[in-house]
Amino acid sequence: MYLRFAKMFAAGAAMLASVAHADEITIGGKNFTEQQLLSSMTEQLLSSNGFDVDNRAGMGSAALRQAMENGQIDVYWEYTGTSLITYNKVTEKLNAEETYNRVKELDAEKGIVWLNASDANNTYALAMQSGEAEELGISTLSDLAERINTENDLTLASNAEWYARPDGLKPLQKEYGFELSRSQVKRMDSGLVYEALKNGDVNVGLVFATDGRIPAFDFVTLEDDKGYFPAYALAPVVRDEVREANPKIGELLNELSAKLDDSTMARLNARVDVERVSIEQVAEDFLAEVGMI
Repeated sequence: MYLRFAKMFAAGAAMLASVAHADEITIGGKNFTEQQLLSSMTEQLLSSNGFDVDNRAGMGSAALRQAMENGQIDVYWEYTGTSLITYNKVTEKLNAEETYNRVKELDAEKGIVWLNASDANNTYALAMQSGEAEELGISTLSDLAERINTENDLTLASNAEWYARPDGLKPLQKEYGFELSRSQVKRMDSGLVYEALKNGDVNVGLVFATDGRIPAFDFVTLEDDKGYFPAYALAPVVRDEVREANPKIGELLNELSAKLDDSTMARLNARVDVERVSIEQVAEDFLAEVGMI
């Protein structure tokens, strides 16, 4: 009798466990390498822990955020600066800790929970070929502004989004006191910016600080000596009701977040963009490397 009861209890517990994971977890991600890597890591990590997942990586920032607010996306990785400025329209300058605390508070009102921030800060930066930067004596954005104001012979490549963003090119020019003409700014996809700079088609390019092509292509990022660019700490975000129903998700993603920093993300990004290893393979290799699958 006791054995029969024990078997029935075990079966009931297993059923409850399956019910807890019955709802599919929809993972989102933006349309560049780092985001696709993080989406794949999240998919593989959650799948290996018994969750049924659907990966919808490759979305634009605004569409992804809207999808989360509408309940169509359950979890993805976001940047603190993007939420602060683009989604919450906060214009005051805040340090990294203040930025995280502010977006955590503001997004909580919309049912979005910020989990622990990683040590990866994928802020925007302007980069040059190291040889040309050294030849022209440019190491800071103030040096760049001085060169433009005296010689005005440089061109810049940017993606279309940053060109028009409220934390983009125009406010940067105002902060540093220079102005490029429309013909001096070449708008293109983010990936093509690196190729244009590498090939010498432009002098300056907008890059992401954790991109592995910066060291691989011998670029140098110019020091933001006036502190214009906000912190873009990378962190997992999850809808509150999903986290409440599945607390294990928060535990797993916090553990993964603790293993990410600038050099790690640059290395992983380079494996994809320079060594041409698949997104899925790089994600799987890293999770295995840190003992999470």
